[in-house]
Amino acid sequence: MPMSLASPTTRDLLRLTLTPGLGPILIARLIHSLGSPSAVIQANEHTLRSVKGIGDERARAIVRGLADSDRLADSELKLASQLGVRLLGITEPDYPPLLRQIPDAPPLLYIRGHIDHATLDQYTIALVGSRSCTLYGTEQADRFALGLAQSGLTIVSGGARGIDTAAHRAALRVNGRTLVVLGCGLSHCYPPDNQDLFDTIAGLPDGHPRGAIISELPLNTPPTAENFPARNRIISGLSLGVLVIEAGRRSGALITARVAVEEHGREVFALPARVDSAASFGSLDLLKSGGAAMVTHPDDILSALESPARHLHGGTHEARFSRTESERPLTEHASDVTSSPSSGTPTLFPPTPLSPHPSPRPSPRDATLSPSQSAILAALDEPRSLDDLARIITIEPSALRADITILEIRRRLERRGSLVARKP
Repeated sequence: MPMSLASPTTRDLLRLTLTPGLGPILIARLIHSLGSPSAVIQANEHTLRSVKGIGDERARAIVRGLADSDRLADSELKLASQLGVRLLGITEPDYPPLLRQIPDAPPLLYIRGHIDHATLDQYTIALVGSRSCTLYGTEQADRFALGLAQSGLTIVSGGARGIDTAAHRAALRVNGRTLVVLGCGLSHCYPPDNQDLFDTIAGLPDGHPRGAIISELPLNTPPTAENFPARNRIISGLSLGVLVIEAGRRSGALITARVAVEEHGREVFALPARVDSAASFGSLDLLKSGGAAMVTHPDDILSALESPARHLHGGTHEARFSRTESERPLTEHASDVTSSPSSGTPTLFPPTPLSPHPSPRPSPRDATLSPSQSAILAALDEPRSLDDLARIITIEPSALRADITILEIRRRLERRGSLVARKP
C-alpha cells in the first residue's frame, strides 16, 4: 500500500499510536477533548495538560514523541506497503462496528487480507480455548466452527496452536470466513508453523482472501506475553458472542470470556466436559458460576444469537448490549423497544405506517430486512438449494450463507436437507 493511500486522518492516528505513552483510552480522550487526531498532533504542552489524566511530565513526553512520529509513520507505511497490509482507522466507515463499541477500541487496525463487516463478516462468533488442548477439544472446535461457518457466521480466533488453529482450519474447510487476531505485529507470524494457514486466510497465493489477519500493534512488534491480554479484548469486541471450547484455569481464553461478559456485554458460551479433566476446569468453572451458557450443538448458539443479531441488523446493538452507555452522548442512545401507538405494547421493531392499500403492505419484520434478504425470501416460491439461490439473485456464497443464517434465526426460513424453504 503506497503511503499516499493512507488518508490524512488515518496517518494522524498512526502517529498517535506510535507515540510512547499513548494507548487506546488516552488517544480517545485526547481526540474527544481536542476535536480530531490532527488537533492532538498540533497541540502544545499547555493544551495537552488541560486534558484529564495528562500532567506536566506526560504532556512533555507526548510532545517529544509526536516530534519523532512523523518519521516513524513514513517508515511504518512503507513497510505496510511491502507486506500488503492495510491500515484502517477507527474514523473510517468500514471499521468493524462491533469493535468500535468497546470502551478501549483500537484507534488503528493493521489488516492483511480482507474484512467486510457490512456483508461478508457482519455476523461473527469467537471460538477460544487452550493451546494445550485434548483430542476432545480439537474435535469440538472443529465441529462447532464447521457448523457455524456453514451457517454463514465468520469465525474469530487468535491464531494460536490448539483450539484456535482447529477453528480457523474448520472454517476454511467449508469455504467459510475467518478472522485471526494476533498479539504481535504483522511482520511476524506467531506461531511460525501457522504461516501457510495465515497466507491462505489472507488470500495468498490465489488472491482470494478467506478473511483477514488483524493486529493493533505496529508491524515490527514481537509476540511477547504482555500483548495477549489486550489482543483478547479485540477477539471479543469483533464478535457477537464468545464460545469457550476447552480451557484450563490458567487459560487466556478465560480473559476473553470475562471481558466479553463484564465489559462488552457479549453472549458467552462454554462446552461441558469431563469433570476430572484439568484441561476443562476453567470452562467448567464458567458454567458453575453462571458466567457462560452451556451449549452442546451449534444450533444452540444460533438460537442464542438471535437477539444480538437482530439488534446489530437494526442498528441498535450498541444501545442494547454495550456496557458503556453512560459514556456516550445522549444523541447516540437508542431504545431497545418501541411502543405501538395503538396498543402501547413494546415491540422490537417499529410498525410500518398504514397504507391506503392494506394488502400489499409489508409487515414490520419485512421492513427490517436488507435488500438481499428480501430477495432471498422472494426467490423461495419453492424450496431451493444454495446454488440455485446464488444463481437467481446473483450474490456471493459467503454473503448468501450469512443472510440465510439471519433469516433462519429470525424464523423466516428453514433448512430441509440440502434445500432452503420459507416458513409459513
